Amino acid sequence: MNTSTTAQAPASLPASASASASTSAPAPVRLPARERLLAAANELFYAEGVHTVGIDRVIEHAGVAKATLYSTFGSKDELVRAYLEGRHSAIKAQLARELPTRYATARERLAGILEIRGETVSEPGFRGCAFVAASAEAGEGTAALQATTEYRAWFRGLLRDLAAEAGAADPDGLARQLHLLYDGMAATTWLDHDPSAVADTVAAARTLIDAAIPA
Repeated sequence: MNTSTTAQAPASLPASASASASTSAPAPVRLPARERLLAAANELFYAEGVHTVGIDRVIEHAGVAKATLYSTFGSKDELVRAYLEGRHSAIKAQLARELPTRYATARERLAGILEIRGETVSEPGFRGCAFVAASAEAGEGTAALQATTEYRAWFRGLLRDLAAEAGAADPDGLARQLHLLYDGMAATTWLDHDPSAVADTVAAARTLIDAAIPA
């Protein structure tokens, strides 16, 4: 009597299990230290204030050593400058992207600037103008004040150039009036928690534009 038995081959693994066993999932991409520091500064400085948040909070949030911050930016003052310049670049990119696609003429774009920015200041996370907040307690010559001055000069210049292109007799005067409206819109929306200020501001801007530029 033959008592030998035939050995059974082990069951094969499903293809998916075999693949997972032979390859590991790719490690998540870690941002460079500079980008992590800027992301941390952007979040903390805007939410809590440039003067309230210390360097130790930023480096802990970014997951870097203090030496990395100083080798990258040199000082907290320069980190503040980079934070505000990033805000400036984002606003510039937003307007460059949306103005030409949403408004056909320079006249329409003058009010369009306030309309587009009004959508941003109406968002739930809006906590007022980052430049006003950062420069409120900044001394002369600080990075915060310099970056704020540069941003405001650029914004006023954009309004002035569009006013001139649209045919305003006094482009500088109209730009100043519209800039004042923008500042008031941002402050009122935040301080009074009143998003309807955006529509009122845009309506007031169109009234000023109609008075300054012949139809």
